[in-house]
Amino acid sequence: MISPYLMKLSPIFLIVFVLLFSCQPNQKKSKGVDLSQNDQSYALGKLQLMDSIKSIIAKVNFRNHPYESEEKLKLIEQEVTSARTTNKLSARLYVEYGKALLEAGRSRDAIDVFEEILSRMPENKVINNITKNLHEALAISYMRLGEQINCRDNHSTESCLFPIKGKGIHQDVEGSQNAIIIYKNILKVFPDDLQSKWLLNLAYMTLGQYPKMVPKKLLISPAIFENDDEIPEFENISMYIGLDVNDLAGGVITDDFNNDGLIDILVSSWGMFGQIKYFENNGNGAFEDRTNTVGLEDLTGGLQMIQADYNNDGHLDLYVLRGAWRGLSTLGLLPNSLIKNNGDGTFSDVTIASGLYGIHPSQTATWFDANADGWLDLFVGNETHTTQELHPSELFLNLRDGTFTNIAPLVGVDLKAYIKGTTVGDINNDDRPDLYVSIINGPNKLFLNQPDTTRLGFSFKEITQSANVAEPIESFPTWFFDYNNDGLEDLFVSCYDTYLLRQPATEVAADYLGMPSNSDIPRLYQNLGNNQFKDVTKAVNLDHILPTMGCNYGDLDNDGFLDFYLGTGAPDYRAIVPNRMFRNQAGKRFQDVTHAGNFGHLQKGHGVSFADLDNDGDQDIYAVMGGAFSGDAFQNALFENPGTPNKSITLRLRGTISNRSAIGARIKLTVENQDGSVRDIYNTVSSGGSFGANSLQAEIGLGDAKSIKGIAVDWPNGTPEYIDYGTANFGSVIRIEEGKVKIEKVESIKFSFPKGHNTMSH
Repeated sequence: MISPYLMKLSPIFLIVFVLLFSCQPNQKKSKGVDLSQNDQSYALGKLQLMDSIKSIIAKVNFRNHPYESEEKLKLIEQEVTSARTTNKLSARLYVEYGKALLEAGRSRDAIDVFEEILSRMPENKVINNITKNLHEALAISYMRLGEQINCRDNHSTESCLFPIKGKGIHQDVEGSQNAIIIYKNILKVFPDDLQSKWLLNLAYMTLGQYPKMVPKKLLISPAIFENDDEIPEFENISMYIGLDVNDLAGGVITDDFNNDGLIDILVSSWGMFGQIKYFENNGNGAFEDRTNTVGLEDLTGGLQMIQADYNNDGHLDLYVLRGAWRGLSTLGLLPNSLIKNNGDGTFSDVTIASGLYGIHPSQTATWFDANADGWLDLFVGNETHTTQELHPSELFLNLRDGTFTNIAPLVGVDLKAYIKGTTVGDINNDDRPDLYVSIINGPNKLFLNQPDTTRLGFSFKEITQSANVAEPIESFPTWFFDYNNDGLEDLFVSCYDTYLLRQPATEVAADYLGMPSNSDIPRLYQNLGNNQFKDVTKAVNLDHILPTMGCNYGDLDNDGFLDFYLGTGAPDYRAIVPNRMFRNQAGKRFQDVTHAGNFGHLQKGHGVSFADLDNDGDQDIYAVMGGAFSGDAFQNALFENPGTPNKSITLRLRGTISNRSAIGARIKLTVENQDGSVRDIYNTVSSGGSFGANSLQAEIGLGDAKSIKGIAVDWPNGTPEYIDYGTANFGSVIRIEEGKVKIEKVESIKFSFPKGHNTMSH
């Protein structure tokens, strides 16, 4: 603890003192000890944080808020009522009222408003450049009505899966039938309107009338949706096991929070009062909602979450980011939260006690051990939207007593930029984690972690230009992974430019059709060594329009090569485009298996997580599907892996000199193939992408290997060295502890998910 005398010193001197104290070489590490606060002070800090959030919300101007539609609608309704009383209801206000109704989820009422405007103003019935938006608003209102009735309220395993088929076909046809009429009329006047053409084909699809009933001149050929490769279908089973959370955009973590060997699930919703939910895996195919019993009932908001054992006590904690998008005015300044796992089945908000409290807009952060002292540090990418209000990024150094201090200015990473994604990887295998930052309106940044002569012992040097990794300019989520198994961390950066925010359906349709586009494409950078990267996007078949928000990677078929799932879309209700799955073909190219594998969900894609939820040796995918507007709630999806003949193994690493979570550890599996050849498979302990968090246990596919010849780990302790731990059997779950010679086989509970009925545990 810091003495009262030191607390009287100047802030600058105090920071320097703390840093010197915390970075002394050869200091004994107090592993797993949190000395900072007791339960009473945690409770007080939680109340202070909640009061802070309430005070910030109280200052929000909801009348001009772009997404909090329910609160905005209340204010507009008052204006409409008042204007009607005085006979001063303007067309502008009434159109705004209709849009607010639509965004708040009241599609039927929105339809009534737009149709009333058209009937009262006959000149608006003629579609032209001035009236087109009004007709589009009516059309999408009908599309939303059909979607709400058929896909949300009468949800099935095939709802909103593109191409629409089977139980996904609408039984209530009113919405799509009326939308078809309007889009046909729009296309008579604007035949090159690709967005209306795309939505028209989709409306026919929801009625089971695609492609036969689509007018030939307006048909988008089904041939363009054919897949590169065939894989078994992954069924969405979330509604069978109580995981079909119906809420807005948010994050997800799949991991073992109670140390019972089963993967639990945490999901969030970014709404002001969106409840974070904790589902505990019962090991019998059911998940129990234990939110209220573990102390998380007051934890609200959050567009993203990431997990780590920050205090090395053996229990996974989590960090919640809730202040995303500076454009949201005051709501962009909601503080993030650090949630401590108490190890007794409960959680505590320790944000204030830990020193992490701050009011900055942010949605991305990453845990890593920046100085290799065995304690995880935290980089938070804040959003600077204008030069008038700066929100520098922060790097919180772990002081080993449950508290943190921001050292970003001291090590060169206090960026003032619109940061939307961040990831860490050891790009030169020197056991010093390097940092990449994705910026939505400017060149991205790559920082090399290097030793220096200061008492901190390290700093970051920007090498973006020499490494050739600045693009795409308007980027979003990002991650490091070794896609080609050459032992070097490669870099993926997806993008989300401003044109996609306005016209995502247009751009995606243009990409499918091979037409010119106004949008940028993601980048895959192959690591060439020597801090050099090569843009291989086109060579590996990833040069497509992919408006990505949430995404993550894993191994669909256990072939030992990492695949990835992209959650796509935009806040706009017209952004009805499929999420995309890309399968890695032996590190040579990526195959689009979206439709073959049943992954083309049409709802907004946010947090994505890969994890072996049923301990059967293959990875399932959980995805958050809600949107941004208050009325855009939708059920989350759990795509169950149907299985594969390929082999796998699961590793649970425990750091002792390294951080307890072993985040940043590099794993090398050497396997003998059926033909006698040998290959290496690499995996890094990480939660994966920058929007959605995978399990920290390493679930590694081995292909059709004949045997495992070696298991080696390079622990993230500052010494670049692979330690050989021998071999193990296929399908094993093994624990490896740093400093021990032998591996430990763990007996895991395997079970099957039930099908066809809800088995949520109460």
